[in-house]
Amino acid sequence: MLDRTVAPPVQPLARVTLPDADVHTLPSGARLHVLANDAQPVVRLQAVFRAGKLAENRPGLASLTARMLLEGTTTRTARQIADEVAFYGASLECDSGFDRSTLTLYCLTRHLPTLLPLVIDVLSNPAFPAAELEQLKTRTIQNVRVERKKTSFLASERFNELLFGADTAYGRPFDADAYQDLTAAEAQAFHRAMYSFGNAEIFLCGDVAAEQDLVAAAFGTAPATEIPPAAAPVVEEPIISSLPDRVAVAGSLQASIRMGRHWPAPTHPDTHRLKLLVNVFGGYFGSRLMRNIREDKGLTYGIYASVAPREFGTSLVIGTDVKGESADFAVSEIVLELRRLQEELIPEEELETVKNYILGKFANELSTVFEQCDKYKNLVFLNLPADYYTQFVQQTEAADAKTLQALARAYFAPEAMQVVITGPAGA
Repeated sequence: MLDRTVAPPVQPLARVTLPDADVHTLPSGARLHVLANDAQPVVRLQAVFRAGKLAENRPGLASLTARMLLEGTTTRTARQIADEVAFYGASLECDSGFDRSTLTLYCLTRHLPTLLPLVIDVLSNPAFPAAELEQLKTRTIQNVRVERKKTSFLASERFNELLFGADTAYGRPFDADAYQDLTAAEAQAFHRAMYSFGNAEIFLCGDVAAEQDLVAAAFGTAPATEIPPAAAPVVEEPIISSLPDRVAVAGSLQASIRMGRHWPAPTHPDTHRLKLLVNVFGGYFGSRLMRNIREDKGLTYGIYASVAPREFGTSLVIGTDVKGESADFAVSEIVLELRRLQEELIPEEELETVKNYILGKFANELSTVFEQCDKYKNLVFLNLPADYYTQFVQQTEAADAKTLQALARAYFAPEAMQVVITGPAGA
């Protein structure tokens, strides 16, 4: 009989390799990355452009342009686009981030030939209709106004501003007046400059073997266009105050804390061991921050520490929400846990638990071809070596407490951390 009081044995993670992608440079200059897997008759097509916040010459222009792509083309209205996508049970969306913008289509494989002309139309012929443009600007500004009533939003916005600088793409806060002043002509010009297929990385994954040539033909017919490489933002090392930066929110009972610093890029030789250390500190439900600040002190429902990689600037972020009167005490407990990692060796049992957690989580994140493609995209966009994930597994398994303590002393000094507290005055 199975004894459910005894945990099953933990098996070591075997060597992990991503499936090889077939990469083709098309006549247009676009690169097509194909990861074929016929386990399910579904496909994901993503067209990724260097058209994120980093590329815009007016605040908000990248986001506005990306969102307007689905608001109508020269041959289809927004309603017609939405109806066609819905008729085939598909999903089509366009998102803009700091570094890039991405149009994503999910559909059954048999519907890809029918939906591909729609995708090309959306990317190539957006109309930027005036009525939809004004409605989108109004909705976006209203949504940000609502978000700015939340201490968590304000804390994250202020933290990025202090860490990267208010004049950089990574730190610039949303400016409602500048966003309202954007015009259809500016969006059209940004689209012409940044959405050329010569600026595209195309990722096709799933049951795609029979459709690969079709996609290559669709994205390969435009003439090649040379796109200048993205300019790295000028980010100066912030001056860290010994006191938290405080943002008062009238009427709020809650305070939000954001704490962190610039962090080594994913290409840094310490990156895998640092990931393990961050998880010990605050990267999962059983982490030290959760045990101290949630379980022992009862100050919050949740607290986390995570690394946010970007192409030109990576950061460590610690975040939580607490009662206003508990904010300073919570910060002092975070500092206490930072000091503990510097002063004490991590017990062997705790270290093995965290290793098993992050390696098991990693293995689970490779369970579908879409997730495998997401890992592969990291290699492409962050300029990582082909054996990056193999090194991750090997270095995680081999990490020892003394090495992690040395890294904590190098990177976890509380004095190097930017602290932001938003909430009631005096929090």
